[in-house]
Amino acid sequence: LLQEVEALVSHWNLYINLGGFFVCLFSVTLLGPWSDSVGRRPALILPTAGLVLQTATYLIVMYLELHVAFFLLGRLLSGLTGDYNLILAGCFAYTADTSNKRTRTFRVAILEACLGTAGMLASIGGGQWRKAQGYINPFWLAFAASVAATLYAVFCLRESVKQRKPAKLFTLSHYKAVYRLYMAPEHPSSRWKLVLYSLAFFLLVTVHFGAKDLYVLYELGFPLCWTSDLIGYGSAASYLAYLSSLAGLRLLQLCIEDTWVAEIGLVSNIAGLVVIALATTTPLMFTGYGILFLSMATTPVMRSKLSKLVSETEQGVLFASVACVQGLCSLVATGVFNSLYPATLHFMRGFPFLFGAIILLIPAAIIGWIQIWDSKHAYNHFQDGPPSPAKH
Repeated sequence: LLQEVEALVSHWNLYINLGGFFVCLFSVTLLGPWSDSVGRRPALILPTAGLVLQTATYLIVMYLELHVAFFLLGRLLSGLTGDYNLILAGCFAYTADTSNKRTRTFRVAILEACLGTAGMLASIGGGQWRKAQGYINPFWLAFAASVAATLYAVFCLRESVKQRKPAKLFTLSHYKAVYRLYMAPEHPSSRWKLVLYSLAFFLLVTVHFGAKDLYVLYELGFPLCWTSDLIGYGSAASYLAYLSSLAGLRLLQLCIEDTWVAEIGLVSNIAGLVVIALATTTPLMFTGYGILFLSMATTPVMRSKLSKLVSETEQGVLFASVACVQGLCSLVATGVFNSLYPATLHFMRGFPFLFGAIILLIPAAIIGWIQIWDSKHAYNHFQDGPPSPAKH
């Protein structure tokens, strides 16, 4: 009976996640570009209201003990309004609107740290609350938080788009804007950088999601055999990387460029995953978590780099695309890492973490190669000197 329940849970999780992702894919690429014209507030009000509908549907299902398929209905309602991905796209685009290129990376890093802090509080507090009172009461907190976010977006949030103009919502021009962003950008030299940075971002976030999915399974098994208390401390340690990365990013920016901060973050990530892959004792496992202290410094740098490659009127299009990439990362990470873990248990329990560390060498190479190319291009431009009056 237990195996049958686990199989049903796995299948319905897959249906809910796939359904939400594909509906969200179309809504985010519609609403994100639309926000470049009408403003960011509508693009933040809609998804937060959608989350209110989703959590309300979940509460009704639990109180009335309806069929589990109604959970899918709630996720589809949220997906139609952009879901969590549009909130991410809107928040990062809002940050890009209200910051200059010099301060943008740190502002984006603050948002990333907010995500980590919220995840840490939800993981620790929500787990204990669920054990004490069951599933329904924690969902009331999720409902209240969604309502508060919606009310804040409606009544308190100031608009960040300076030159707003009316625009149709249901038009193919918004999807064409996403296509033009990568295929025919305003600056042709930005095209290949956008593609390469997006690829590096996809690989990096996929490894983050994949490793995070496996930490608890890895800690429960032999030889670590952690108890629930240790698992809670380990979860807190993994989320603390968001805060330590924010502090490290700020300090490193004082002496080196953002690109090299990203590279140092990747080195921290790779080294930490290798140590975790080989961990056979509790101190060694926590050492791995400690080495990951700068692992979250790379993603804000990459978001900032992508933002600086496009114009002010394309921030919504860009971050809508990035949010869709992040949603795809979650699906790919779940499929790859959760399949790899049981397949490699017989020869190395930590192999998925080692696999993730190897994959991270690719974004490290991409970021380094782009930086070298930019430096060489800038040097050649300096050698040529400014144009003479005769040439002008």
